[in-house]
This record gives sequence, C-alpha cells and structure tokens, in this order.
Amino acid sequence: MMYPLVRELAATDAPMRVPVAVTCRVLKLARQPYYRWLAAPVTGAELEEAYRANALFDAHVDDPEFGYRFLVDEAREAGESMAERTAWRICSQRGWWSAFGKPKHGKGGKRPGPPVHDDLCAIVDEHGVIRHEFTANDPNELWLTDITEHRTGEGKLYLCAIKDAYSNRIVGYSIDSRMKSRLAVAALTNAVARRAAAGHDVAGCVVHSDRGSQFRSRKFVHALNRHGLVGSMGRVGAAGDNAAMESFFALLQKTVLDRRPWTTREDLRTAVVTWIERTYHRRRRQAALGRLTPVEYEAIMTAPATRAA
Repeated sequence: MMYPLVRELAATDAPMRVPVAVTCRVLKLARQPYYRWLAAPVTGAELEEAYRANALFDAHVDDPEFGYRFLVDEAREAGESMAERTAWRICSQRGWWSAFGKPKHGKGGKRPGPPVHDDLCAIVDEHGVIRHEFTANDPNELWLTDITEHRTGEGKLYLCAIKDAYSNRIVGYSIDSRMKSRLAVAALTNAVARRAAAGHDVAGCVVHSDRGSQFRSRKFVHALNRHGLVGSMGRVGAAGDNAAMESFFALLQKTVLDRRPWTTREDLRTAVVTWIERTYHRRRRQAALGRLTPVEYEAIMTAPATRAA
C-alpha cells in the first residue's frame, strides 16, 4: 500500500514536502480513496480480515496438513466465519498451504518438519549403521504409535494406535473421520487411562513416533508432558523408523481393511475395534511372545513381578 508514503511526503515537517495531488499523479493513485484511508487508516474490512487470518494461521500451525477447506471449519469453531473462497485467498496470499496438498517445486518436494524430540530408539551397530531397536523389558517402558487410514463409502476413516513394545498389546487407540492432532491426543489419553485402570504407572514411558504433524503438534507435546511421558521421534527416511507399528498396520490391512468394501465409517470402526479387542489381543498368538497372545503374555510375565513386589 502506497498511502503511508503519500502521507509522509505531504507532512508539514517533511524535509521536502510534496503535495498530495503531485504524489498521487506520479504514483497513479486516486485521491479520494487516499483521503478515505487517511480518515480511517485501518478499515473495518481490513480489521475483519486480520482476525480471520489469525484464526486460519492458528489452525494451520496446529494441523499443517489441513487445506483451506478444513481451516475454514477450524476458524468457524474459533468464532471467525468466512467463505471458503475467502479462506483460499488469505491462505494463498500468505503461503499457508497444506503439507500434502500443494505441489512443491524442486527436488523432493516438501519434507516433514523438524523433530520435536530426540530419537531414543536409534542405536549404532558394530558396522556403524544406525538402526532402530523396539524392545522393552517391562510394560509401559516403550510405546510405539502411528496413524493409518482407509476409505469407506462415506470418506476416509483414520486410526491412531499405540502399541506397548513389551507385549505388542494395543494399549490405546482413537478412530476419527479427520486426521487432526486431536486424533493422536485422544489415542494417548486412551492409553494412559487404560493402563491406569489396570494399576499401571506410565510416568517415564517413552512414546516413539514418526515426524507426522499430529505428533509434532503442540497439543500432543503438551499431552505427553501432562502425563509424564517422554517423546521420541524418528529421522526422515530412516529404514525401519517405525517398523513395529507398520507391521501391525500391515496385518490390520490384510485381515480387516482389504477384506471387503466398507459402506459406512461406523461399519469399519466396529470391525477394527472388534478385531483389535477380540482377535489380535486374545486369539492371535505371536511367535515373538512364545506363541502367546498379548493379553496372555502380560498376564503370565507380569504376575511373578507383582508377587515379588
């Protein structure tokens, strides 16, 4: 905007005063809009757009994968309603693009954001190669988490699951129609509540994830701190970065998600919960657990420790 320059040059104390008419003629500006601006430098429309931009930016920072259509919903919940076209204009002018939706020029495109935690599961082997070791000697020593998605006739359904590396038990999960930071926070809260109900103290447990925006969000980091948990985050492009969770999701994909088309989200949600609680936890025996199910393994292996205590 050139109006502040016009005002500055026309000021009575300017070193070389230039009349408004001359400046506007040189800059090819109309004088009437300038005088309207001079009477109210910040218009009501500009103030309203500033409030809208603030609401959109807060939502974008919280969930960087959201496009402008989802940001409109978040801004509306924050009390700033607007049309989708308005949100698109504000976001495009400021470069607030979805982490997934906006094509990036150059090699590699957009890379995941910086980690907010150290990688506590990475070790260096005898050959100097960095690899990951997802093992635990006790329950609630190391949790692994990730998010998967699957299409239904109503749209996508997202699952965030948390697995205890000690027994491979899914200690918490959350299912939602939108992949927001609250999906990861709800799964973490569910895991803490379930373990607390069973008499477990989870303080100090390491929670390892990839660099997904949900796990880098302020809400998820605050949830970790609130429950006394320790975050761990893998490197970009590292082999086996979160292989233990990927193997669980691959099994879920094969045995449930890809078995048939899913008409509604509720149908798929019910199938996923039933498979986790009935089949995976209580019927599917695992070689790594000595041919025991996760529930059996925890019951048998933690009983001696309980008696010793």
